[in-house]
Amino acid sequence: MDVLSDVLRAVRLSAAVYFDFRVSEPLCSQTPNMSLVGHDLLPNAAHVIPFHVILRGNCWVESTETNDPPLDFREGDIVIYPHGHAHAFSTHLGDRVPPNLDLYSQASGQTLPVLIDRSGLTTPTMRFVCGYLGCDVAPFNPLLEALPSQVVCRRPEDGHHIEVDLMQSALNESELQRPGGEAVLARLSELIFVRAIRRYIETLPDHANGWLAGLRDRQIGRALQLMHANPERDWTVEAIARECGMSRALLTEKFAKVVGHTPMRYLTRWRMQTASTLLAESDLPIEAIAERVGYRSEASFNRAFKSIVGDPPGIWRRLASRSSL
Repeated sequence: MDVLSDVLRAVRLSAAVYFDFRVSEPLCSQTPNMSLVGHDLLPNAAHVIPFHVILRGNCWVESTETNDPPLDFREGDIVIYPHGHAHAFSTHLGDRVPPNLDLYSQASGQTLPVLIDRSGLTTPTMRFVCGYLGCDVAPFNPLLEALPSQVVCRRPEDGHHIEVDLMQSALNESELQRPGGEAVLARLSELIFVRAIRRYIETLPDHANGWLAGLRDRQIGRALQLMHANPERDWTVEAIARECGMSRALLTEKFAKVVGHTPMRYLTRWRMQTASTLLAESDLPIEAIAERVGYRSEASFNRAFKSIVGDPPGIWRRLASRSSL
């Protein structure tokens, strides 16, 4: 079981590449917090993650809401803001302008990507692509919980960044208005995100904690694989520990330290995330969904779902159906 892929499917990751910026110096622009414009970009997404790929030139990128250090954003780099924080682009460090919120509402419904040319009469010195990923937050998105406010994927030392090369090729095709161009860019955006997360996991120090660090740990990673592969199984801490070659006490202590939840708490929350996806995307009866996530009665499932999510499964399904219209 590929736990990361399982989570990405369950939280319904979706993507769109919205803007193809071509600008000349001096650059001064700001991306607002996604809570202000996310609905315009991806109307059906509960949460929106902005990312940027710079194809030509370099500039500064600074978060305006966190303590992340300024980023020297260079050709071939990718930067992602998992929690949707506002950030500014500038030629001169510290320059600020208010974000143009109208830009996002005006782009909605247009053929993507929308070309924004601010080079005037000169040849553009910078080109970067702005994309957006949508996902669920509730009831449980362990990936989003584990990610920092800023993820940077630098251009490799050999200069070959396959995602950037593919993005450039896809943009070239979009200029020819070939059928399927938007879909190609959307799928590529998801690929860029996944590969950036993989690189981030590889850079985590050996002593790191968190869900992503847990994926890399042999014993905790095995426990996560077991729960994700068979959420319907009547798991106990003893059964998981035995499969991982650990004692019950050691698994409980280590899992809580690394992941931030006890094994049973994590399993319950993951079951509810799996159930919420089935409620939103299938016509399965609630009783059948309960069985798929390890509950032998609809009543016990209803109680567990409401305790984690806040609403009973039936109400959650109706609200999910209404929000997708």
